[in-house]
Amino acid sequence: MNSTSKNPEWVTKGKTIKQLIKELQSFEDQDFMVEISIDGGDTHKPISLVKKSGDVCLLVNSEI
Repeated sequence: MNSTSKNPEWVTKGKTIKQLIKELQSFEDQDFMVEISIDGGDTHKPISLVKKSGDVCLLVNSEI
């Protein structure tokens, strides 16, 4: 972690699709629902769509 960043690299670097799939496959119960949070888990929303946007894969919640 450099001195100008308040987050370690593992927090901000992100994951590849391959890394995410490997991590999800480590769960014994493969029927768990997957949700997404951007505030450390205080709130979370279901993933509505998985889509390609440019050179990244987006997990999208489409609730209005």
